[in-house]
Amino acid sequence: MHHPWQDTSLTAPTRAAQLLSQMTLEEKLAQLVGVWPGSDAGSEDDADVAPMQSEINSDVPDLTALLPHGLGQLTRPFGTAPVEPGEKTRVLSDDQRKIAAANRFGIPALVHEECLTGFTAWQATIFPTPLAWGASFDPDLVEHAATLIGRSMRAVGIHQGLSPVLDVARDPRWGRTEETIGEDPYLVATIATGYVRGLESTGIISTLKHFAGHAASRGARNHAPVSIGPRELADVVLVPFEMALREGGARSVMAAYHDLDSVPASADPWLLTELLREEWGFTGTVVSDYFSVSFLEVTHRVAGSPAEAAALALTAGVDVELPAQRCYGTPLLKAVQSGEVSEELVDRSVLRVLSQKAELGLLDADWSPVPPVLASGEAVDLDPPEMREVARRLAEESVVLLANGGGALPLNATGRIAVAGPLADDVAPMLGCYTFPRHVGVHHPELAVGVDMKTLLEAVTDELPDADIDVVRRAEDTAGADVVLMVAGDRSGLFGRGTSGEGCDATDLELPDEQGELLDELLATGVPVVLVLLTGRPYALGRWADRLAACVQAFFPGEEGGGAVAGVLSGRVNPSGRLPVGVPRHTGAQPWTYLAPPLGQKGDASSIDPSALYPFGHGLSYTEFAWENASADTETLDTDGETTVGLTVTNTGERAGTEVVQLYLHDPVARTARPVNRLIGYTRVHLEPGASADVRFTFHAELAAYSLGDGRHLVEPGALELRFGASSGDMRGTVPLTLTGRERRVGYERVLRCPATAHRYGA
Repeated sequence: MHHPWQDTSLTAPTRAAQLLSQMTLEEKLAQLVGVWPGSDAGSEDDADVAPMQSEINSDVPDLTALLPHGLGQLTRPFGTAPVEPGEKTRVLSDDQRKIAAANRFGIPALVHEECLTGFTAWQATIFPTPLAWGASFDPDLVEHAATLIGRSMRAVGIHQGLSPVLDVARDPRWGRTEETIGEDPYLVATIATGYVRGLESTGIISTLKHFAGHAASRGARNHAPVSIGPRELADVVLVPFEMALREGGARSVMAAYHDLDSVPASADPWLLTELLREEWGFTGTVVSDYFSVSFLEVTHRVAGSPAEAAALALTAGVDVELPAQRCYGTPLLKAVQSGEVSEELVDRSVLRVLSQKAELGLLDADWSPVPPVLASGEAVDLDPPEMREVARRLAEESVVLLANGGGALPLNATGRIAVAGPLADDVAPMLGCYTFPRHVGVHHPELAVGVDMKTLLEAVTDELPDADIDVVRRAEDTAGADVVLMVAGDRSGLFGRGTSGEGCDATDLELPDEQGELLDELLATGVPVVLVLLTGRPYALGRWADRLAACVQAFFPGEEGGGAVAGVLSGRVNPSGRLPVGVPRHTGAQPWTYLAPPLGQKGDASSIDPSALYPFGHGLSYTEFAWENASADTETLDTDGETTVGLTVTNTGERAGTEVVQLYLHDPVARTARPVNRLIGYTRVHLEPGASADVRFTFHAELAAYSLGDGRHLVEPGALELRFGASSGDMRGTVPLTLTGRERRVGYERVLRCPATAHRYGA
């Protein structure tokens, strides 16, 4: 006999309400928590949670204690310890069978995993880090990658992915810069929305994080307070979340750790309910960042007990406590029973959780604990050729050629090459902190990486079989070399265990671990030096820029990164990556962003030049492109109208290549201080030698909107300039445009995207 909540002809909220009406308070609360099997949260052996206060571990029940009432979520069954994927899939299937059998409604758990650089599981494909996604300027390829990642997760029984990160980078000293997509809200929004679409298309719930403003912390410190105004919040921080929710269809949001103007994000009803739900219309679930509900008590000190922390978070709009039950368990139960917390708040969150389980098929009468890959009888392969191929393409597109003034690149295929640097023969600089080897594998030194990878030395040796390649440990050993390949970079980690990654913040932007000193010694030899950077953040290069023969930047490019970078060095790959964050000139001129208004740019009022050495959007190619005939369909446009602007790009070089055409907005006079240039559109254009493309952007007047600080955005009549740039500092064409008509206020439904097309012709 089927129950009403199992009737698939009814809507998910209707089914959820039917089930909710039959639940006891204990059964309701069980749906709002997760358990983390295999994790000793807070122990010295657990890198992911080691800094968390010991108080958080008290009164945390295990899986067995929760089962009679049901279970909301299972936390990271694949991403906690190295287990062979086929074996773990079978164990998860057995666990789900036990969970469903133990509660009177037969409800399984919703299972979540990290997927920031691919499925964070041993032997799963390791994609480039999100900062590399940004460098690709290719949302379609990122969407394709996310689709493959989602399929692999769904096949083994995962339902929710804790990605992508939509934080806009504000200070590259922040250790989690590698997790961001870049410093520009439009780039972050479009790339992240592509990722969300891909993940959601497979049935995996995409979780947007960290809501909101986490990357704008004081001093670029992890978990530090954020002090930004409402305009920066509206015009920079929130834009990616708006697009990813509205266009991407993300069904989950993660509340962040920090406080925003002294109000912790996980206890902010304006942020999580008034803005997110009432104004934006979000109907999915809000999950806590790991332990962030407990942090209201033990770090923010806005709650005096776990019960008070639970009440604050639940009232604000946090539906699910992750990664394990503490505040939403017995403390919240007693608070509701005593009348201190309304059961209506519990019902509100449980309804959202059950609605999502209904959408996923977890409430269906024919639900099976056997995941698709086991049902099909296929072997579990988390690193198939198709995924490796997309990882390769994304890695290749993300490599940025910063400089080549000495013409040292491509490398001579038969030359004498000295390779230097402590990371040249190490896979670590290919891997971000949320890859399995750097997140978990570092605690298992006996463990293999799990996927086939090449160090840069191995990849260059394979790429240039006829070259004479020597590894040198000291500068004096470079004698006789035609060129020195200096490989510098990061080892990612967590909470101070690396030079980049969560909790691995930097006091300045010097190359870490004395790599700068080695570079100085190599440059002093007089042998041309090509600097290759494999990092999680940009480092200041001003002291070396005019002495380098060439410079290549890659941001943790993943398992195929060695071949991708080697391909650029050899010339097999014509570089097309563009900087998603500017490369600083000086180590201490932070924070700074290209989005600074005139007063924030270089000027006579200060002795400091904060501007980037290589600006946002910069990147060179092995061919040349001519830009000409910038124009618009009209010189005037109503404040609610749209027009087409464009120009012609021609490959004037001798080899095929890809140009990234960027469209910037310049607002000469506004009511608030505006960025000198702000990205509003971009497109990749691949051209054969001699070929041209007419590139066209559809510009809507609402793209010129900006916040007045009241949550609404203003579109006002007046003069604008639309600027076509090869970077934020290299404009190739300008189109004047005057907005006419009435002043307009626009909100969440305003136009956010500037679509582009390219009509190719010629050779």
